[in-house]
Amino acid sequence: MSEKQVNQIIGNIFNQLADTLNTGEYGKKPKIGITAMGSEHGEKNILEASLKAQKSGIEVIVLGSQTAEGIKTEKIETEDQAHKMMESLLNSKEIDAAVTMHYPFPIGVSTVGRIITPGKGKEMFIATTTGTSSTDKVEGMVKNAIYGIITAKACGIKNPTVGILNIDGARQTEIALKKLQSQGYDITFADSQRADGGSIMRGNDLLMASADVMVMDSLTGNLLIKIFSSYTTGGNYESIGYGYGPGIGEGFEKLIMIISRASGAPLVEGAIKYAAELVRGNCIQIAKDEFAKANEAGLKEILKGLKSTKKEISDEEVVAPKKEVVTSQISGIEIMDLEEAVKVLWKQGIYAESGMGCTGPIILVNDSITKTAIKVLADAEFVSKEQCDC
Repeated sequence: MSEKQVNQIIGNIFNQLADTLNTGEYGKKPKIGITAMGSEHGEKNILEASLKAQKSGIEVIVLGSQTAEGIKTEKIETEDQAHKMMESLLNSKEIDAAVTMHYPFPIGVSTVGRIITPGKGKEMFIATTTGTSSTDKVEGMVKNAIYGIITAKACGIKNPTVGILNIDGARQTEIALKKLQSQGYDITFADSQRADGGSIMRGNDLLMASADVMVMDSLTGNLLIKIFSSYTTGGNYESIGYGYGPGIGEGFEKLIMIISRASGAPLVEGAIKYAAELVRGNCIQIAKDEFAKANEAGLKEILKGLKSTKKEISDEEVVAPKKEVVTSQISGIEIMDLEEAVKVLWKQGIYAESGMGCTGPIILVNDSITKTAIKVLADAEFVSKEQCDC
C-alpha cells in the first residue's frame, strides 16, 4: 500500500470521527437539499449559506444554475425543475430533508418557525408561519399547538412549554387545549411574564420568549417571523433565526423547510441546520407518536365541537334584567363571543355589561354574583372551567 493510500485512509477515519462528534452517529450526515433559484439576494447567497452549514456535519445538495467549489450541486434551469428534482430526491430518500422558498402544502399542514427573541436572546418556536392547518381559525390554532410541540421535541426539548398569543381565537384555543390536557394529552402551559400570568401571552412575552412554543394562526405567525428575522436590517434582508420551518401535519411524512425570498445567508444557514436537527431528532416518528397520543385523548372529537356558531343563541329578543352596579370583571372571553356571553347571563337573570380591560375583553357583573356568573359562562364554554370551582 502506498503512502498516499495510507494517508487517504487516515484522512477518512478522521473525517468519520469528526462526523460522529457533529452528528452523534458514526459515519452518518444528514443530507439536506436546497433550491437556490428565486432568492432576492441571488444564488450566491444560498451557496454561501450551504458551504457554512456543511461545517456542522451536514451534507448539502444545492439545486440551482450556479456552482461553487466545495459544495455538491445539481444543475437545473428553472424553479419548476428545482422543485421536481427536490420531490424526486425526497421520494427516493437521497436527501433526508429539503429547504425551499415556497411549497404548496395541503390543507392540514403548516410550518413551525424558529426565532431568536431580542429580549433575552432565547429561541422560540412560532406555531405556525405558513400553510393552513384548518379553514377554521380556532381548530387551526389547536392543531398548531401540537405541531409546535412535535417540532420542539424533535429539537431536543423534552417538555416544551406552550403559550397562546392574545389574538382572536386565543381563549377558545386555550379551552380546547386544556380539555385535551384533562383527557390525557401531556401539555405544559407557559406562564406570561406579566404580573397576572396565565397561558395567554402578550406582546411582551414574544420579546422575552416566555414560552418554548408560541401558538397563533399562520397569518399572524408569518408577519411575526418576518419582523423577528429582519428587524435589524430594515426589512429587505432576513438575517436572524432559522426561517419559517418544517411543514407539520398528520399523515404528512416529508421534511420540507420554508425560507423566504428575502432570507439572507445567515438565516438560510440556520434553516439548513434546523432541518438537520429535525432529521437527527427523528421528527417524522415524533409526529406520529404525538398525533397518536392526541387522538387517543380525544383530539378529533374536540375539534368537531369547535364551530364558530356553536354558542349562538336564538334570535329571540333577550331583555336585560334590572340594572345593577357592576364592578367585578370576568376576563377570558373571546372578543367575537362577548355580546352572546352577555345575553347568556341575561337569560339567567344576571345583569351584565361588556367592556374592554387591559388584557382584552371583559364582562362586568355585580360583585355578589361573580362566582355564579363565571359558572354560567363556563358551562356555556365561554370561559375555561378552571376559572370557577365547577
